[in-house]
Amino acid sequence: MVKIRLRRRGRKQAPLYDIVAMDSRKTRDGAYLEYLGQYNPVGFPSKVILKDDRALAWLKMGAQPTDMARAILSHEGVLLQMYLERKGKSAEEIASELTKHKETVAKRLERLGKKRATRLSKKKKSAIEAEKKAAEDAKAAEAAAKEAAKAAEAAAKEAAAAAAKAAAEAPAEAPAAE
Repeated sequence: MVKIRLRRRGRKQAPLYDIVAMDSRKTRDGAYLEYLGQYNPVGFPSKVILKDDRALAWLKMGAQPTDMARAILSHEGVLLQMYLERKGKSAEEIASELTKHKETVAKRLERLGKKRATRLSKKKKSAIEAEKKAAEDAKAAEAAAKEAAKAAEAAAKEAAAAAAKAAAEAPAEAPAAE
């Protein structure tokens, strides 16, 4: 069975995927039948380069997309195009529906981008507030340490003065008589 799936490339922590048609018995990064495009999930929004006509041809031949490949094909409008062709719609109707679909996807991405930006700004604000609070706590701790040092110094002076006073008041011992 032929599957449309992702083939991983890129380096560690920076994946880059090829969208390929390949035999389902092959390993993830094994030999493929045809290269259909590229998917880069790093960054927002993720970038997709897809040969729509070739992906549609493979779907018509019976290739089954994996879950992630299905999501990508749906996002790009390939599955919608295939559905409309099966329903017998004209090329103009398909083009208008695909245009509507692209606009809807663009609006959704814009809305998600705004939501993400506000979430990031809230995180930054909370991080700045936490940093300020930590700085204030450090200053308060430093002031408390200085006060404790002054109190200890005053107590030491007081103890030294009391010892000196006690020594002065104590009667001097008489020298031993010979």
